[in-house]
Amino acid sequence: MTTDFHPVDVRCPAVNVEHRPDGTQLVTPINDPVEYPEKMGARLVQWAEQTPDTLFVAERTAAGHWRKLTYAETLAEVRKISQWLVDYRIDGQPLSQENPIIMLSGNSIDHLLLALAAMHVGIPYAPISPAYSTVSTDFQKLRYIVELLTPGLLFVDNLGPYRDAIDAVRPANCGVIAVHNEHAMDGIDYDVTPYAELLATEATAAVEAAFDQVGPKTIAKFLFTSGSTGMPKGVINTQQMICSNQCLIRSVFRFLESKPPVIIDWLPWNHTFGGNKNIGLVLYNGGTLYIDNGKPTPRDIHKTLVNLREIAPTLYFNVPKGYELLVTELQQDDELAKHFFSQLDVMFFAGAGLAAHVWAQLDELAIRHTGHKVPMLTGLGATETGPSAMFASVEESASGVVGVPVPETQIKLVPNAGKLEVRVKGPSVTPGYWREPEKTAAAYDEEGYYCLGDALKYIDENNPNRGFRFDGRVSEDFKLDTGTWVSVGMLRQQVIHHFAPYVQDLVIAGHNRSYLSMLVFPDLAQLAKLTELPEGTDSQTLIDHPRTREVFQNLLADMAAVATGSSNKVLRMTLESVLPALDAHEITDKGSINQRAVLENRAATVETLYTDAISPRVIGLK
Repeated sequence: MTTDFHPVDVRCPAVNVEHRPDGTQLVTPINDPVEYPEKMGARLVQWAEQTPDTLFVAERTAAGHWRKLTYAETLAEVRKISQWLVDYRIDGQPLSQENPIIMLSGNSIDHLLLALAAMHVGIPYAPISPAYSTVSTDFQKLRYIVELLTPGLLFVDNLGPYRDAIDAVRPANCGVIAVHNEHAMDGIDYDVTPYAELLATEATAAVEAAFDQVGPKTIAKFLFTSGSTGMPKGVINTQQMICSNQCLIRSVFRFLESKPPVIIDWLPWNHTFGGNKNIGLVLYNGGTLYIDNGKPTPRDIHKTLVNLREIAPTLYFNVPKGYELLVTELQQDDELAKHFFSQLDVMFFAGAGLAAHVWAQLDELAIRHTGHKVPMLTGLGATETGPSAMFASVEESASGVVGVPVPETQIKLVPNAGKLEVRVKGPSVTPGYWREPEKTAAAYDEEGYYCLGDALKYIDENNPNRGFRFDGRVSEDFKLDTGTWVSVGMLRQQVIHHFAPYVQDLVIAGHNRSYLSMLVFPDLAQLAKLTELPEGTDSQTLIDHPRTREVFQNLLADMAAVATGSSNKVLRMTLESVLPALDAHEITDKGSINQRAVLENRAATVETLYTDAISPRVIGLK
């Protein structure tokens, strides 16, 4: 297989490493000073003037056609909505950071226009995971967020699916905006403003006056962390954070300077990956965003495929599960694969490790249809860092590699239980959590570095310019009863890769125990293929099937045979038929496992893994 990559200008900076006597290391990128605009709205104005007819955003209508807006059309709509927002009053007061806008719905053009308008005139907004309104049954997290933010407005695309949540948590003085409200108005005792009313408002000089007051320290939005260790925290996102992060991304992805990006993206805007990085990348660089109405699930991947047959992206972003589903389809459809790779400069993944076999299959497909590999990049970041803090180079990119810090961003490596804990300082790091001074203070060290909670290790200590690998979450690691440390993050990645494609996620157990075990959440679609049972077969039947148990038993034995010691040798496991629960904090809205909550909520299951005799429910080694 060729090792040649599609030529693309990606430049990770060289770094300087300062070693302190206490073992702490400061890693600083070597770069020229980077300048960035004071507010993202300036980029919208710029492109509306310079490239007014360039397509900015498009989405599928219910009829299957593309609804499209150019940069000039977008700015015109934004100014209308901005005027309505400037005029709106809550108890006689204008909207502000004290009573911002909460967005309850998912990705849509209407959502985006309202968000851009709010930022245009300095009114913060908070996109909230739809799962908190439509999957949760107690609305506990949503209620907490509403009480924390004290919003002046709630926005929904369609009132119907959100009616119960709004009725449960809406403050008495909070208005509601709805694009659609069919069959959902019965019994409502509050005003619902049609979204069309906002678009019918004529902009005045008040919009420009408000725009002129927006600066680097103005709060643009609140993004809520997933709440994997409790209630979500409201991460303050300033204009400086968003603008500087896009400028720093562009200083690495140099090809964006000459080729505006075209992306088709499903990643939710209530997360920093989709809502900051991807939207911002398009807007900052004058590109085009097609809103993908599909999802990386067996049920909804077909919608993504329909879109990819029409749209050839220049950059493609996804999570590892999305690539796993996509590569299967590309292998079966040459025309789709040829079109997908035809304009593609870079692929990017985040959120978890990308399985080696999926990566290899993507390389093989790219070579078959273009004659070269298309770079697959990754990095490290968080909601609190804007998000992008580190990027891997084209040459070093691999699952687990996070690269070097982006320009203007310094990382501190602090010895912690035999690892190097990473902390970050730079212009795109948040000033803190909204209305939570204690949590804000706890998030930073004495020198003002944000504590990510992750650990890193050098790819090559003698050549720091090669970058770093992810070395697990410091907070997840534990000791066996022998005192041996277990690196949970690294072991979890190893298990998922070894058991691919049958494992969706897992939790490692063994704190103060004599050996490691795990609770596995299998990929039920893959189990159906393995057992040749029909789709829709219940999870317990799939898990109990002799073929399933045989395969997992053999894979467990194979992994144990190559283990180097007790820190990575798993002896027992259960296959969980009940998925992690959002309301029980076992899983975040973006699908990340909360290890501690799963182990606490399923303590009885954990005990079955440590009985003298192997329980019938347990798959284990003698």
